[in-house]
Amino acid sequence: MQLLPARKTLAFMLLAATAILPACTSTVTQHGFVMTDAALEQVPEGSSREQVLIALGTPSATAEFGGEVFYYISQTKSRPVAFMNPSLIDQRVLAVYFNEEELVAQLANYGLKDGQVFDFVSRTTPTGGRDFSFVSQLLGAAGRVATTPADG
Repeated sequence: MQLLPARKTLAFMLLAATAILPACTSTVTQHGFVMTDAALEQVPEGSSREQVLIALGTPSATAEFGGEVFYYISQTKSRPVAFMNPSLIDQRVLAVYFNEEELVAQLANYGLKDGQVFDFVSRTTPTGGRDFSFVSQLLGAAGRVATTPADG
């Protein structure tokens, strides 16, 4: 007669373990703009402002730095286990620069590399100025970005 309670206990333990197991798995999530090569191919230099809005959607932020700039912000976060806070593992800012005719003049894919703002398209660190400061703020890199950017 003792065998029946032991089976119930074992069944309960297995059920509890399967309920807890998903909480132990690592998750990686993407927030904000999800950049794809296919979307970027639809907005080469010379594309219209409307074409950019159709291909990439509404920007996360806009600015005027000698011409209009659209910023598309994305973050990738990792959570080792479900009950822990997620940690930021990558953050990117896609900047679409327009000229006076409202055509794409340049694309830049900013992120952090070695603690500096880095453009993964041109493979350089941007020069200083208002746009550099703004991108640094968007990346949340205050205090982590070198104050004197160098071309590289």
